[in-house]
Amino acid sequence: MPYTNSILRYPGGKSQLATYVEHLLKINDISKTYVEPFAGGAGVALYLLFHNDVDRIILNDYDPSIFSIWYSILNHKDEFIDLIDRTPVTIEEWNHQKKVHLKYFRDPHSLKNAFATFYLNRTNVSGIINGGPIGGKEQRGKYKLNCRFNKSNLIHKIKKIYGMRDYIELSNMDAQNFIPNKIDKLDSQSTFTFFDPPYFGQGKNLYLSFVDNDMHKKIANTIVNLKDKKWITTYDTQKEILNYYRPFSQVYKYQLSYSANRKRRANEYMFASYTTRLDSFGKVELLDCNQID
Repeated sequence: MPYTNSILRYPGGKSQLATYVEHLLKINDISKTYVEPFAGGAGVALYLLFHNDVDRIILNDYDPSIFSIWYSILNHKDEFIDLIDRTPVTIEEWNHQKKVHLKYFRDPHSLKNAFATFYLNRTNVSGIINGGPIGGKEQRGKYKLNCRFNKSNLIHKIKKIYGMRDYIELSNMDAQNFIPNKIDKLDSQSTFTFFDPPYFGQGKNLYLSFVDNDMHKKIANTIVNLKDKKWITTYDTQKEILNYYRPFSQVYKYQLSYSANRKRRANEYMFASYTTRLDSFGKVELLDCNQID
């Protein structure tokens, strides 16, 4: 498994794009502010902060369960670490944490919500909160419940994140409010935004906060109106999404190499404002819009 700075295993997580976004910051001459309106696991943001590529990161996530994790790490670090330390990783505890999550998942400031969400993320197949436990409830699978729950490693990551808390701004806003009220007011020359909305095709199967077709369209309309800002948006390759962005932004397919289990190439769309410089770099190969059906 490749190392990431995030404590979360996130469906569709973009940690593997960290060095590419780092490259985009350099060629766009940005070193001050980096923004993730759909923070999720925040793997790219943390990479950039820890590598001193930017002075600060701004994280936003509307999902109260995901937000609660970052809020608790920044505000209740010791209590969160204590829960990791003393909570067993067993099917009995998994069942208990699932019940806790169902009770508190709407509360963005609840430590109980934060830990239950974190626990399920680390012990469920692919980190999907509504998914089943790794190894199955009978624990007969090849991998067991605790295989992604290295306590010392997770505690180390939390302490590292907490140590940079003065350079992390956190919010729990709907993207439709966050974009005009936050991003639109940031300096265009010193800010870079990476929009990574929930997948269009499989979103309802992967995320707690499902974004429907109408909302995807509204989000796209809001993003493309940030004409003077530097931003990229990534999506799964769905025709509807292409139609929302193609008339108003740069449009690419990109291929990203994966080597876990077997070598393969995965395709996604990358959209960008016309003020953003883009090129292929490292494992990311951009195919321009003329090659997109």
